[in-house]
Amino acid sequence: MQEASPDRDLLPLIMITSNPDGKNYWSEFWRSRELLGMMVWRDIIVRYKQTALGLSWALMRPLAMMLVFSLIFGRLAHLPSNGAPYPLMVFAGLLPWLFFSSTFSDASNSVIGNANLVSKVYFPRLIIPLTSVLVGLVDFMLALLVYLVISFFYGLPPKFHVIILPLFLLQLCLLILGCSLWVAAMSVWYRDFRHLLPVVLQLGVYLSPVGFSSTVVPDKWRHLYAFNPMVGIIDGFRWSLLGNTQPLRIDEIGISCMVTLLLLWSGLRFFRRNEHRFSDAI
Repeated sequence: MQEASPDRDLLPLIMITSNPDGKNYWSEFWRSRELLGMMVWRDIIVRYKQTALGLSWALMRPLAMMLVFSLIFGRLAHLPSNGAPYPLMVFAGLLPWLFFSSTFSDASNSVIGNANLVSKVYFPRLIIPLTSVLVGLVDFMLALLVYLVISFFYGLPPKFHVIILPLFLLQLCLLILGCSLWVAAMSVWYRDFRHLLPVVLQLGVYLSPVGFSSTVVPDKWRHLYAFNPMVGIIDGFRWSLLGNTQPLRIDEIGISCMVTLLLLWSGLRFFRRNEHRFSDAI
Protein backbone atom coordinates (compact mmCIF):
# COMPACT_ATOMS: atom_id res chain seq x y z
CA MET A 1 0.00 0.00 0.00
CA GLN A 2 1.39 3.43 -0.94
CA GLU A 3 2.16 5.69 1.99
CA ALA A 4 0.16 8.91 2.08
CA SER A 5 2.12 12.05 1.31
CA PRO A 6 2.43 14.52 4.23
CA ASP A 7 1.65 17.35 1.82
CA ARG A 8 -1.48 15.60 0.64
CA ASP A 9 -2.69 15.42 4.25
CA LEU A 10 -2.41 19.21 4.51
CA LEU A 11 -4.53 19.97 1.44
CA PRO A 12 -7.97 19.63 3.08
CA LEU A 13 -6.95 21.98 5.89
CA ILE A 14 -5.59 24.52 3.38
CA MET A 15 -8.86 24.41 1.45
CA ILE A 16 -10.79 25.20 4.63
CA THR A 17 -8.64 28.04 5.93
CA SER A 18 -7.81 29.80 2.64
CA ASN A 19 -9.44 32.62 0.77
CA PRO A 20 -8.16 32.78 -2.82
CA ASP A 21 -8.96 36.46 -3.31
CA GLY A 22 -6.13 37.36 -0.88
CA LYS A 23 -8.14 40.02 0.97
CA ASN A 24 -7.72 40.57 4.72
CA TYR A 25 -4.31 38.93 4.57
CA TRP A 26 -3.45 39.11 8.26
CA SER A 27 -6.81 37.87 9.49
CA GLU A 28 -6.49 35.00 7.03
CA PHE A 29 -2.98 34.35 8.28
CA TRP A 30 -4.35 34.10 11.83
CA ARG A 31 -7.07 31.68 10.71
CA SER A 32 -4.32 29.51 9.21
CA ARG A 33 -2.51 29.04 12.53
CA GLU A 34 -3.64 25.39 12.69
CA LEU A 35 -2.09 24.83 9.28
CA LEU A 36 1.13 26.44 10.56
CA GLY A 37 1.18 24.05 13.51
CA MET A 38 0.66 21.02 11.28
CA MET A 39 3.42 22.09 8.91
CA VAL A 40 5.83 22.60 11.83
CA TRP A 41 5.04 19.13 13.17
CA ARG A 42 5.38 17.61 9.69
CA ASP A 43 8.82 19.15 9.16
CA ILE A 44 10.07 18.06 12.60
CA ILE A 45 9.01 14.47 11.90
CA VAL A 46 10.50 14.46 8.38
CA ARG A 47 13.80 15.98 9.54
CA TYR A 48 14.64 13.17 11.97
CA LYS A 49 12.53 10.25 10.71
CA GLN A 50 15.24 8.43 8.75
CA THR A 51 18.40 9.55 10.57
CA ALA A 52 20.30 6.98 12.61
CA LEU A 53 21.28 9.46 15.32
CA GLY A 54 18.02 11.43 15.29
CA LEU A 55 18.07 14.51 17.52
CA SER A 56 21.72 13.85 18.38
CA TRP A 57 22.70 15.69 15.20
CA ALA A 58 21.45 18.90 16.82
CA LEU A 59 23.94 18.33 19.65
CA MET A 60 27.01 17.05 17.80
CA ARG A 61 27.43 20.05 15.51
CA PRO A 62 27.81 22.76 18.21
CA LEU A 63 30.08 20.52 20.29
CA ALA A 64 32.35 19.80 17.32
CA MET A 65 32.53 23.48 16.31
CA MET A 66 33.17 24.51 19.91
CA LEU A 67 36.22 22.23 20.05
CA VAL A 68 37.57 23.48 16.69
CA PHE A 69 37.13 27.19 17.44
CA SER A 70 38.51 26.81 20.96
CA LEU A 71 41.63 25.17 19.55
CA ILE A 72 42.16 27.66 16.71
CA PHE A 73 41.24 30.95 18.37
CA GLY A 74 41.89 30.09 22.02
CA ARG A 75 44.92 27.82 22.09
CA LEU A 76 46.71 28.78 18.87
CA ALA A 77 45.77 32.45 18.37
CA HIS A 78 45.49 33.19 22.12
CA LEU A 79 42.53 35.55 21.65
CA PRO A 80 40.97 36.91 24.86
CA SER A 81 37.79 35.49 26.38
CA ASN A 82 37.28 38.33 28.90
CA GLY A 83 37.49 36.11 31.95
CA ALA A 84 35.15 33.33 30.81
CA PRO A 85 36.34 29.83 29.87
CA TYR A 86 37.08 30.00 26.14
CA PRO A 87 35.00 26.92 25.16
CA LEU A 88 32.02 28.32 27.07
CA MET A 89 32.36 31.72 25.40
CA VAL A 90 32.51 30.02 21.99
CA PHE A 91 29.48 27.85 22.72
CA ALA A 92 27.48 30.92 23.78
CA GLY A 93 28.28 32.46 20.39
CA LEU A 94 27.54 29.27 18.49
CA LEU A 95 24.00 29.04 19.89
CA PRO A 96 22.65 32.04 17.91
CA TRP A 97 24.93 31.51 14.90
CA LEU A 98 24.01 27.87 14.28
CA PHE A 99 20.34 28.71 14.73
CA PHE A 100 20.72 31.54 12.22
CA SER A 101 22.75 29.67 9.61
CA SER A 102 20.77 26.41 9.53
CA THR A 103 17.34 28.01 9.80
CA PHE A 104 18.12 30.78 7.31
CA SER A 105 19.24 28.14 4.82
CA ASP A 106 16.10 26.04 5.35
CA ALA A 107 13.72 29.00 5.25
CA SER A 108 15.35 30.48 2.15
CA ASN A 109 14.68 27.26 0.23
CA SER A 110 11.31 26.61 1.82
CA VAL A 111 9.11 28.03 -0.95
CA ILE A 112 10.89 25.95 -3.59
CA GLY A 113 10.79 22.94 -1.30
CA ASN A 114 7.01 23.26 -0.96
CA ALA A 115 6.40 23.83 -4.66
CA ASN A 116 3.80 21.07 -4.79
CA LEU A 117 1.62 22.96 -2.28
CA VAL A 118 2.30 26.43 -3.66
CA SER A 119 1.36 25.41 -7.19
CA LYS A 120 -1.92 23.71 -6.20
CA VAL A 121 -3.81 25.89 -3.72
CA TYR A 122 -3.77 29.34 -2.21
CA PHE A 123 -2.81 30.03 1.40
CA PRO A 124 -0.70 32.78 2.99
CA ARG A 125 2.78 31.91 1.72
CA LEU A 126 4.33 33.61 4.73
CA ILE A 127 3.48 30.42 6.64
CA ILE A 128 6.18 28.51 4.73
CA PRO A 129 9.34 30.39 5.85
CA LEU A 130 7.82 30.96 9.30
CA THR A 131 7.48 27.18 9.63
CA SER A 132 11.23 26.79 9.11
CA VAL A 133 11.96 29.35 11.83
CA LEU A 134 9.74 27.54 14.35
CA VAL A 135 11.24 24.15 13.45
CA GLY A 136 14.73 25.58 13.97
CA LEU A 137 13.77 26.49 17.54
CA VAL A 138 13.71 22.77 18.38
CA ASP A 139 17.40 22.36 17.53
CA PHE A 140 18.18 25.60 19.36
CA MET A 141 16.49 24.47 22.58
CA LEU A 142 18.39 21.16 22.50
CA ALA A 143 21.70 22.98 22.02
CA LEU A 144 20.79 25.37 24.85
CA LEU A 145 20.28 22.41 27.19
CA VAL A 146 23.76 21.15 26.30
CA TYR A 147 25.16 24.62 27.02
CA LEU A 148 23.54 24.63 30.46
CA VAL A 149 25.15 21.28 31.29
CA ILE A 150 28.59 22.49 30.17
CA SER A 151 28.18 25.79 32.06
CA PHE A 152 27.65 23.92 35.34
CA PHE A 153 30.70 21.80 34.55
CA TYR A 154 32.80 24.97 34.22
CA GLY A 155 31.21 26.47 37.34
CA LEU A 156 29.74 29.43 35.47
CA PRO A 157 25.97 28.80 35.14
CA PRO A 158 23.71 31.61 33.91
CA LYS A 159 22.71 34.20 36.50
CA PHE A 160 19.96 36.82 36.55
CA HIS A 161 21.14 38.21 33.19
CA VAL A 162 19.50 35.19 31.53
CA ILE A 163 16.05 36.77 31.89
CA ILE A 164 16.99 39.05 28.95
CA LEU A 165 17.86 36.09 26.70
CA PRO A 166 14.31 35.69 25.28
CA LEU A 167 14.50 39.24 23.91
CA PHE A 168 17.68 38.49 21.98
CA LEU A 169 16.16 35.19 20.84
CA LEU A 170 13.11 37.07 19.55
CA GLN A 171 15.35 39.49 17.67
CA LEU A 172 17.23 36.55 16.18
CA CYS A 173 13.99 34.94 14.97
CA LEU A 174 12.89 38.23 13.39
CA LEU A 175 16.27 38.62 11.70
CA ILE A 176 16.10 35.09 10.26
CA LEU A 177 12.57 35.68 9.03
CA GLY A 178 13.44 39.04 7.47
CA CYS A 179 16.49 37.69 5.63
CA SER A 180 14.79 34.50 4.50
CA LEU A 181 11.76 36.36 3.11
CA TRP A 182 14.06 38.18 0.71
CA VAL A 183 15.97 35.10 -0.42
CA ALA A 184 12.95 32.75 -0.47
CA ALA A 185 11.09 35.10 -2.80
CA MET A 186 14.04 35.73 -5.11
CA SER A 187 14.90 32.01 -5.23
CA VAL A 188 11.62 31.35 -6.99
CA TRP A 189 12.98 33.13 -10.08
CA TYR A 190 16.73 32.85 -9.54
CA ARG A 191 17.82 29.39 -8.39
CA ASP A 192 21.43 30.60 -8.14
CA PHE A 193 20.73 31.61 -4.53
CA ARG A 194 20.68 27.93 -3.60
CA HIS A 195 24.39 27.76 -4.50
CA LEU A 196 25.31 31.26 -3.29
CA LEU A 197 23.81 30.98 0.18
CA PRO A 198 26.24 28.35 1.60
CA VAL A 199 29.17 30.53 0.49
CA VAL A 200 27.70 33.60 2.21
CA LEU A 201 27.06 31.65 5.41
CA GLN A 202 30.59 30.23 5.36
CA LEU A 203 31.99 33.75 5.17
CA GLY A 204 29.53 34.97 7.79
CA VAL A 205 30.87 32.70 10.50
CA TYR A 206 34.23 34.53 10.27
CA LEU A 207 32.71 38.00 9.81
CA SER A 208 30.66 37.53 13.00
CA PRO A 209 32.19 37.15 16.49
CA VAL A 210 31.39 33.43 16.74
CA GLY A 211 34.80 31.95 17.55
CA PHE A 212 36.15 35.11 19.18
CA SER A 213 35.00 38.05 21.26
CA SER A 214 33.95 41.26 19.49
CA THR A 215 36.35 43.14 21.78
CA VAL A 216 39.21 42.14 19.46
CA VAL A 217 37.77 44.55 16.86
CA PRO A 218 39.39 48.03 17.17
CA ASP A 219 37.11 50.69 18.66
CA LYS A 220 37.20 52.85 15.53
CA TRP A 221 35.56 50.02 13.56
CA ARG A 222 33.07 48.87 16.19
CA HIS A 223 30.06 50.88 14.98
CA LEU A 224 30.63 49.82 11.40
CA TYR A 225 31.06 46.21 12.57
CA ALA A 226 27.74 46.47 14.46
CA PHE A 227 25.87 46.89 11.16
CA ASN A 228 26.26 43.13 10.94
CA PRO A 229 23.16 42.46 13.10
CA MET A 230 24.59 39.15 14.33
CA VAL A 231 27.26 41.09 16.24
CA GLY A 232 24.74 42.62 18.64
CA ILE A 233 22.80 39.36 18.93
CA ILE A 234 25.87 37.23 19.69
CA ASP A 235 27.13 39.78 22.22
CA GLY A 236 23.65 39.82 23.76
CA PHE A 237 23.59 36.05 24.06
CA ARG A 238 27.02 36.01 25.67
CA TRP A 239 26.10 38.74 28.14
CA SER A 240 22.84 36.95 29.02
CA LEU A 241 24.53 33.58 29.56
CA LEU A 242 27.94 34.60 30.92
CA GLY A 243 27.05 37.77 32.79
CA ASN A 244 29.35 40.73 33.18
CA THR A 245 32.40 38.76 32.02
CA GLN A 246 31.21 39.69 28.51
CA PRO A 247 30.90 43.43 27.76
CA LEU A 248 27.67 44.69 26.20
CA ARG A 249 27.51 48.00 24.32
CA ILE A 250 24.02 49.44 24.15
CA ASP A 251 24.77 51.53 21.07
CA GLU A 252 25.77 48.42 19.14
CA ILE A 253 22.63 46.61 20.31
CA GLY A 254 20.60 49.57 19.03
CA ILE A 255 22.26 49.39 15.61
CA SER A 256 21.65 45.64 15.48
CA CYS A 257 17.94 46.10 16.32
CA MET A 258 17.59 48.85 13.73
CA VAL A 259 19.09 46.69 10.96
CA THR A 260 16.93 43.73 12.03
CA LEU A 261 13.71 45.73 11.88
CA LEU A 262 14.69 47.21 8.51
CA LEU A 263 15.34 43.74 7.06
CA LEU A 264 12.08 42.41 8.49
CA TRP A 265 9.97 45.32 7.24
CA SER A 266 11.49 45.32 3.75
CA GLY A 267 11.40 41.51 3.56
CA LEU A 268 7.70 41.40 4.44
CA ARG A 269 6.89 44.05 1.82
CA PHE A 270 8.92 42.32 -0.89
CA PHE A 271 7.58 38.85 -0.09
CA ARG A 272 3.94 39.92 0.08
CA ARG A 273 4.23 41.96 -3.10
CA ASN A 274 5.43 38.92 -5.04
CA GLU A 275 3.87 35.88 -3.38
CA HIS A 276 0.82 35.87 -5.66
CA ARG A 277 3.19 35.12 -8.58
CA PHE A 278 4.98 32.17 -6.95
CA SER A 279 2.61 29.54 -8.35
CA ASP A 280 3.25 30.75 -11.91
CA ALA A 281 7.05 30.74 -11.55
CA ILE A 282 7.60 27.44 -9.75
